[in-house]
Amino acid sequence: MGKSAIEQIMSITLTPEQESLVQALLETGRFSTSEQVILVALRLLKKAQREEQEWIEEARAKVNEGLAEIERGETLDGETFIKQLREKLEQKRASG
Repeated sequence: MGKSAIEQIMSITLTPEQESLVQALLETGRFSTSEQVILVALRLLKKAQREEQEWIEEARAKVNEGLAEIERGETLDGETFIKQLREKLEQKRASG
């Protein structure tokens, strides 16, 4: 059986620095209660964790793509890469 809202209340202890931050945020008038400050902080943490996970998944996919290209022999040596990069830069300079 699920807990009621009253049973779900959690008490936490803040460091003096954390308490000062919450108090400073309350003084801006943007938040009415410390609970609102914590709620926004937790939402931002959840968003940051989701974005980090997305970044990890994208990086993993790019690494796997690169490894597959290597296995297929689709690689460039350093000299060829630098030459192609310089050619692209020269083309951009000439056209712009």
